[in-house]
Amino acid sequence: MSTPIILSWSGGKDCLMALGRLRADPGWNVLGLLTTVTANYDRIAMHGIRRTVLHAQAAALGLPVIEASLTWPSDNESYEQIYRAALNEARARWPGISHCAFGDLFLDDVRAYRETQLARDHWQGVFPLWGEDTSALARRFVAEGHRAALCCVDTTQLDAAFCGRDFDHALLDELPNGVDACGERGEFHTLSYGGPLFAHDVALERGDSLLRDERFQYTDFLLAYA
Repeated sequence: MSTPIILSWSGGKDCLMALGRLRADPGWNVLGLLTTVTANYDRIAMHGIRRTVLHAQAAALGLPVIEASLTWPSDNESYEQIYRAALNEARARWPGISHCAFGDLFLDDVRAYRETQLARDHWQGVFPLWGEDTSALARRFVAEGHRAALCCVDTTQLDAAFCGRDFDHALLDELPNGVDACGERGEFHTLSYGGPLFAHDVALERGDSLLRDERFQYTDFLLAYA
């Protein structure tokens, strides 16, 4: 019998790959996505993905979304409170669930923080991609037909011109030495919009790009309507 699990969803490629691993494993049954949304901007925290795009992703993946709604500016205590509330909402919806998956790859401090946060309410973290070679993982993502674009770039680590580009072999070829191929150290964030896990590609239009906090370059993506 498969174990029910929810997936922490940022909208990017790593959580999409984690979803693929979980769905390929008969031991797991993914019931939904959990996403932290900055309420006053209507966007996924950190990645800057619009809420409308988030819900289009979820619909194409065939999964419901539980939102941890955070007001910005905020502090870590507030974040932890709203995240716990979202976990409680998930447990109320699916009684007995106690596992939450993440797309984290190798940052030990991040994993330890997540596991500590989950343990407070008797949840367990699952990390399907943990410890894998990120260069090989990035190439496999592209080769398997998954589609994503860079929606945020930390300009202290990577040139702003990469923002808005498709995450493909050409981009991977051009990444400077020292930049992780999956952006695991925060070099960049992605927006997944198509490929084998989606019932259909999420049709997007590229919007404006802008620099925030004199550091983070964001490219806006909007739903494209016929």
